[in-house]
Amino acid sequence: MDAERVEKAIVKIREGLHKEGGDIEVVDIVGTVVYVRLKGECSSCMMAGLTMKNWVEKTLREEVPEVTEVKAL
Repeated sequence: MDAERVEKAIVKIREGLHKEGGDIEVVDIVGTVVYVRLKGECSSCMMAGLTMKNWVEKTLREEVPEVTEVKAL
């Protein structure tokens, strides 16, 4: 999988998270699975699980169709 395309998608996601006081980093890419860490306000937010599934994973899969799963660390 192209790590550069993943990072470009993360930049889009990061812009939205910054508005809420949060951030995201790619920790690793193993095969078609992307491991990320939510940071700042997003790391302790009650909505972190929904943010991961409904926004982070959805956006990554749209931008990089090879992504099969996104896991938070």
